[in-house]
Amino acid sequence: MGRVCGVAVTFQDKGEAWALHPDYGNPGALAGVLANLACSAYNGCMQYTIRNVPEYLDAALRSRARVQGKSLNEVAVQALARGAGVSEGPRRRRDLREIAGSWRKDPAFDSAVAAQDTVDEAMWP
Repeated sequence: MGRVCGVAVTFQDKGEAWALHPDYGNPGALAGVLANLACSAYNGCMQYTIRNVPEYLDAALRSRARVQGKSLNEVAVQALARGAGVSEGPRRRRDLREIAGSWRKDPAFDSAVAAQDTVDEAMWP
């Protein structure tokens, strides 16, 4: 007795007496059910093989996995989700909130900027 995607399955030698249930002994029907379950399992949890990963990216993913105490797979899936714009939860963004409103009057700066605003009439005949 085994389990395939949560369904109890009995297998006997040479596939002659496979059954999902005591009343369900048709091997052809069982093969169809198993194929359907396998398809659902495959589509429910995709697997990818990614080749030619640059060394810098490999190092960054492995470092992040080590620091976060996660598997390389978990970190790679999170990076893919972020890159595709479908990550869980809001993305933390960098902005200028920390410095907004912190401007101080500086006469030397104002003078330098004012000098840039003058038009040299000789250059514009």
